[in-house]
Amino acid sequence: MKATVEDKVQTRIPTKHGEFILHYYSNSLDDKEHVAFVKGDVAGKDDVPVRIHSECFTGDVLGSRRCDCGEQLDMALDMINTAGYGVLIYLRQEGRGIGLLKKLQAYNLQDQGLDTVDANIKLGHLADERQYDIAALILDNLKVHSIELITNNPQKIDELTKLGVQVNNRIAIETRIHRDNLDYLKTKAERMRHMLSVPDRS
Repeated sequence: MKATVEDKVQTRIPTKHGEFILHYYSNSLDDKEHVAFVKGDVAGKDDVPVRIHSECFTGDVLGSRRCDCGEQLDMALDMINTAGYGVLIYLRQEGRGIGLLKKLQAYNLQDQGLDTVDANIKLGHLADERQYDIAALILDNLKVHSIELITNNPQKIDELTKLGVQVNNRIAIETRIHRDNLDYLKTKAERMRHMLSVPDRS
């Protein structure tokens, strides 16, 4: 059976980053509440700025400095608002797909010396278990023709392309580097091929 999404509700959401229309999607793949923030008219448009953002409770909500997720979320919404149109899809796949409990357990393993990749593996997971099928379906539902993807992750570009999304360009999104996320960002760059400029720890 072919996977589907349904745009159940659209509502206006004024934010510190500007005003967006929030789309709530149901889908046939899982029971999670995936949403899309949409700015302007994107139907039939080419080179639409798009961010596919995976949920990070600790970074997005609590402002944790162990990662760059919350800052990337803010930066992406600012970029889209400045452009005057675009889409931010918020996928409910916490902890690169392993869930909040396992992510917090991985944090403790990282405090014992493992990096983010080895911590996930030690817990019996892949380094990254995220999937982008629903994101591709949402972009199709919004009738976006082609996108400029706001990401540092080449795997995300590859996965979306395989799913039929036309990615014409990449928009870099590098955040400030903190003492608490330096090792995390170095692991992203060195072991997960993320396109980041990360200095050596002094």
